[in-house]
Amino acid sequence: MRKNVHPHTLRHSFAKHLIDDGWTITDVQKLLGHNSIQTTMVYTHSLDPRIFDIKSPFDNL
Repeated sequence: MRKNVHPHTLRHSFAKHLIDDGWTITDVQKLLGHNSIQTTMVYTHSLDPRIFDIKSPFDNL
């Protein structure tokens, strides 16, 4: 299965990884430059959680 990846997709993934690593939602909001916390919440909840079960070839570097 092929899926197109766009810069915006990577931004969502980055936000989700930060949350998973224990960053607060307000810290992620500031880092992403969002004026509204609601915008940041959309970023962190819009990803399919199954993609985080996929091993990255970079995990072992």
